[in-house]
Amino acid sequence: MEFYLTAILQGFCFAGIAFGIYISMKIFNIPDITTDGSYTLGGAVTGVMLTHHQPGYLIFLSVLLAGAVAGALTGLIHTKLKINALLAGILVMTALYSVNLTILGRSNVPLLSVANLFSALSSIPDGVSKSLLIVVVFIAMIMLIIGYILKTDFGIAMRATGNSEPMIRALGVNTDRMKITGLAMANALTALSGYLMAQQQGYADINMGIGSVIIGLGSVIIAETIINWLQITSVWLNLLLVLTGAIVFQLVLAFTLSIGVDANLLKLVTALFVLIIVGIPRLIRREI
Repeated sequence: MEFYLTAILQGFCFAGIAFGIYISMKIFNIPDITTDGSYTLGGAVTGVMLTHHQPGYLIFLSVLLAGAVAGALTGLIHTKLKINALLAGILVMTALYSVNLTILGRSNVPLLSVANLFSALSSIPDGVSKSLLIVVVFIAMIMLIIGYILKTDFGIAMRATGNSEPMIRALGVNTDRMKITGLAMANALTALSGYLMAQQQGYADINMGIGSVIIGLGSVIIAETIINWLQITSVWLNLLLVLTGAIVFQLVLAFTLSIGVDANLLKLVTALFVLIIVGIPRLIRREI
């Protein structure tokens, strides 16, 4: 049971990536590959600041700022230099590898001996249940903030930019600014996942972001399948389903390991799982 609780815990930790992919791909229709770099960036900033015993609130704000800067840079390259969004993300992701390595100072920074977010609530015994309680409250607060932003006039303008850019531009909205802000927001959330995972797993590693984009994409696709099936339009329910998708994704991987699949094949299983959840709905629609 604890094995699956750990999978649920990691699902909550990866919720930031899922929310970020949801914003970039489903709201703005931008395939943002910056994710791999900004996720590691969040972990790198967290690891270094924790080892230097910086206060928790300062680490949290620094991670959000670092991720936002990375996303805004991708947005600037895409909108101002008119470079394809996919290529812009790849360029920033590539550059972030050197940035992250410089921040870390080495390939891996252990964090087991330093106090972190999961050391809070000292009255509760240590364990997966304590960590799960902390991260559930943390992600619930983040989800409420995202939902509130998307329901404001600014959030509606963001969603309209993705739905019909010419129309919203005709209404006087600066769509370039919206895209830059949206990508900054998406990558700040992605960096937040790196912040949580570095503390949950007890280390920050230069390669921790490899394949992270497919985790977020898989989570969003699971949510999108349910959203389309049930014709859900509520922003709150969309976000809740994206979070659920992240948890389901990790549970499937946990089940795969529990039945004896070699851990070396986990990335292959991940890719196949995403292929299946993308392909099956398309095949069903084609048959209909």
